[in-house]
Amino acid sequence: MSSLRHWVWLSTRGPAPGMYAARILHHFGTPEGAYFAGQEELQACPGLPEKVRQALEDKDLSQADQILAQCEALGIWVLTCQDAAYPQRLGQLDSAPCVLYGRGRLPQMDQEAAVALVGARQASPYGIMAAGRLGLDLARQGALVVSGMAQGVDAAALRGALQGGGRVVSVLGSGIDVIYPAGHGDLYEDVAAAGALLSEYPPGTPPAGPHFPVRNRLIAGLSLGVLVVEGSQTSGALITARWALEQGRDVFAVPGGIDAPLSQGPNGLIRRGEAKLIQDAWDVVEEYAALYPDKLHPKTPLAPGAARARLEGRESPPPAPPQQKEPAPARLVVDLGKDPEALTDDQAALLRALQARGEQSADDLVEATGIPARRVLSALTLLQVRQWVAEAGRRFTTLVELKEERTHPPRG
Repeated sequence: MSSLRHWVWLSTRGPAPGMYAARILHHFGTPEGAYFAGQEELQACPGLPEKVRQALEDKDLSQADQILAQCEALGIWVLTCQDAAYPQRLGQLDSAPCVLYGRGRLPQMDQEAAVALVGARQASPYGIMAAGRLGLDLARQGALVVSGMAQGVDAAALRGALQGGGRVVSVLGSGIDVIYPAGHGDLYEDVAAAGALLSEYPPGTPPAGPHFPVRNRLIAGLSLGVLVVEGSQTSGALITARWALEQGRDVFAVPGGIDAPLSQGPNGLIRRGEAKLIQDAWDVVEEYAALYPDKLHPKTPLAPGAARARLEGRESPPPAPPQQKEPAPARLVVDLGKDPEALTDDQAALLRALQARGEQSADDLVEATGIPARRVLSALTLLQVRQWVAEAGRRFTTLVELKEERTHPPRG
């Protein structure tokens, strides 16, 4: 079993070291094999740039020890390509990184219908709307959304998936502890709570421009398919699509106006037959429904107003209570079988916990549901406005009875 410090040492050898780690390991067998190799042995390893060879001649382990100390101090875990939890979708790539750094809980990616959702940073209002709506509906139908953390399409897709109650993975072009863009601190925390933040770069690594095209191979590699919302012909989104095509992944694209500069990328992918045109999330999900029948299910799309309200963190007015021929029961019944959109996923999860456990604090509900604290407090506030939850002494109780006898729609 190789030591973690030698794995970290190997992962930091030269520019874009992750691009050559698999080649080095194939030749030397282990990180220690590369570490103890002499100059002549390193010259015999085929396909390595001279800068990488020179970096492999540096046997100083102090940087690796410092990185591991930073990870321990910051609560960042380290995953090597020999670990069972390392995604095999990545391990199959010729450019697979030998080390991943992360925060949160990494799902078992090889068992997930993971879809990458990417697009322009300076996205149009149409692109932001489409990314949020697609992220929301992909999550509602059981897919796991993978993206970067950039402003624009990436952030809208992640927020949409989180509002849909889904799990998410974000791959960064910097160290896990470096928040970029600076205003995305809350989004970082929500992603870590509902999934994982990943990077092949050690803590403290700044978000340098060359990191992002290299990072994009991981976004594609973790996923079954890549969905491009907006982007120019030279955008990072198109780089991710090219990685996907090279890796044998599916590519999907949202069409846009023929005169829209940010639609040139996805429209071009569709025109060349490299991407499937999609109009809603099910156009993507149906490609994988037979492979993941226990995870993926079609759901009736939310009405535009309900989707917009969900994405903006607002609520549609509660449905009018049904007319009763008999006196109404003492406790209102919220029947998701009759009205599945009466509650958001967060609200339903909180009511389930309160119904099962009785009186709970907000912290208790965060622990019981796994929902980030900020979203728990938001959902509780809206449930109180409806008078479906009561608060006394910072503890909450449900005032309604939740019923969930649903008829599942046919599987695609």
